[in-house]
Formats: sequence, structure tokens, C-alpha cells
Amino acid sequence: MQIERLVQMVFYIVDRKRVTAKELADFFHVSARTIYRDINILSIAGIPVISEKGAGGGISFIDGYTMDKALLSKDEQVSICQGLQILQAAKHPDAEMALYKIRSVFKNVLEPKWLDIDFSDWGSDETEKIKISDLQYAILNKHAVSFDYFNSELKQTERIVEPLRLFFKSHAWYMLGFCRSKGEIRTFRLSRVKRLLVLPEVFEREFPVEAASTEECREECPYPVLKLKFSPEIAYRLYDEFQENQVCLCEDGNYYVTAPYELNHWTMHYLLSFGKYVEVIGPEEARVMLKEIVSEILKKYT
Repeated sequence: MQIERLVQMVFYIVDRKRVTAKELADFFHVSARTIYRDINILSIAGIPVISEKGAGGGISFIDGYTMDKALLSKDEQVSICQGLQILQAAKHPDAEMALYKIRSVFKNVLEPKWLDIDFSDWGSDETEKIKISDLQYAILNKHAVSFDYFNSELKQTERIVEPLRLFFKSHAWYMLGFCRSKGEIRTFRLSRVKRLLVLPEVFEREFPVEAASTEECREECPYPVLKLKFSPEIAYRLYDEFQENQVCLCEDGNYYVTAPYELNHWTMHYLLSFGKYVEVIGPEEARVMLKEIVSEILKKYT
């Protein structure tokens, strides 16, 4: 089983300091690709194992990392167990069984009760739950990916992308990668990525330093700033869905929000979710769009 192999692999590397993927593959009777996947899983779990190519390279732990292969301290056991629990957050398909077995190895390690992480959306199926795990593998091993992408207007396109980085921003996960159909670096919101497939093709592109800035990590051009007025009855939602510096409580008892949003149907329907408790102050284009949508809705009930 994979979890036994992961644990044995940790001690095997500790014992030999530096090994090759072929050596591990021969020892565990698996393919070199499986070994690299296991190494990636250990990295996700917070165990500092690295793989270096070329002469004198190999698989090892980072300098300064030590572990007693005969007897682990309580803190070391907890560190390994909690690190492997990150597999749950990455939604590795064998995570639950893996955690059960690692706890059986370290019988005295208490399961943390204060933290539960789930990267997937409510109601996600198993395919969605392993999306981040698949992308992590693709990024670290430089595999291109294909997927169907739905933009904010729900227009579907097929993409082949060289994934370079995952990042979390403003309540959502995003992937930064080189889109071959567009011929440039693009940002994709993961919730809009469907039917993701990791391709066998390997690419050479490195993460561009200039793409690390916040400005480069936007999906589109800068959006217009909406000015919104909210009644106090809906205040409980505001700090969940807007930044603190975007919300202002004024003397009239209402809340005023200024926030950048793309002027499209998704944004208008989002504003409608606040019902009668929101009023669009500006820009005028947004007021007109919302009025037109409300008029169309009223026609269904007249």
C-alpha cells in the first residue's frame, strides 16, 4: 500500500542520505514515475525531501533536516503525522486510509482537533476534490494539462496550458500558466476549470519572475469600481464577502461598499442575491444593467 511505501521511503532516504529514483523504484518494485509522485506527496505533506537532476544529484532531505530512524521523539511523530494530514487538504484519493495507517504506526500521536481544511467547494464530487492534487503533480513535474474553461459569461473553451503556479486569493483558488491557444501567461479560476486531464507531454517553461506581482495575477483588465449601498439588515454578509477597507458604516445607518467588479451578468445576479437590501449607486452603466435584468424578471410575473 502507498502509505507503507511512503513511510519506508522516508527511513530509506534517512539511512542512505542520498538515493536515485531508479534505486527506490527497484527497491519498492514500482516505476520511477511512481517514485516521483510519492516524492511530490511527501513534499505536500511538509516533509522536506528534494530531487536534484544531473551528476551528483538524487533524492535527499534538505540540509539540516535530521530524523532518528530507530526512535522518533513525540514532537517528530506529531510533525510527520500532521504533515501527512495535509494530504486531506490536497484531496489525495487515498488520504483517509493513509492517515488511518500512519496513526497506527505512531499510536501515541493525538489527532489535532482544532483544524480542518478542505480546498473543494460544497457538494464537489471526487473529480473536483483531486483537482488541486493533479495540478500540483503537473506543476512540479512540468506536465501540460488540458481542460474545459468557463469564463464569467459561461462561455466554454478548450484549453491546453503549461501550469506554473497555484495561488489562493480572495476566497478562490487560481492557476497561473502559459495558455497555448492565447500564446501568453493567463490566470484561471479553478472553480471554472472542468474535466482537467494531466497530459503525458512535458514542457520546459519556467515560472516568469514578472508574473509574480499582484497586477499580473488578475484574470482580466482592472475592473470598474462599484459603489453600493447596503441596508443594516444585510450587514452580516458584508464582512464575509468584502474586504474591511471596502466597507464603511455611515451616519445614516447604512453601509457603503466600494469594490472593483466586472460589469457582466454574473455580477448583476450576485447583487440580486442581496435582494432589496442593496442599491447600486454607481457607475450608471451598472444601474442600467441591473434595471434591465429586474425588468426582464418582472415580465415573468405580470
